[in-house]
Amino acid sequence: MASVRDLKKDIDLIMSMALSDCFYVMEYNSEVDEKAVYEIAGDIVKSHRELRLRATHPDGKDNPKLVKQYYKKVVQDMLAAADAALERLSAEVKKVAK
Repeated sequence: MASVRDLKKDIDLIMSMALSDCFYVMEYNSEVDEKAVYEIAGDIVKSHRELRLRATHPDGKDNPKLVKQYYKKVVQDMLAAADAALERLSAEVKKVAK
């Protein structure tokens, strides 16, 4: 990991891309359940806030190995949260496509 600043930028980028996909689906697919998509968007925003807080307040500041593991876990959680949100969004789109 290069820096905490880069990690925060990555969190912002990944989560904003997932959030923009939600709004893209609502804009171009009028048949999709808007309430469900808004719920997914809300979960993305919650995950974004949580990840940003975790990125700025690491555990075990005295031990570099613990800090590295901590940030590795933050990155894994970021990717998992974005993937889960996009999977849920995809499922909503598939409901309408049938």
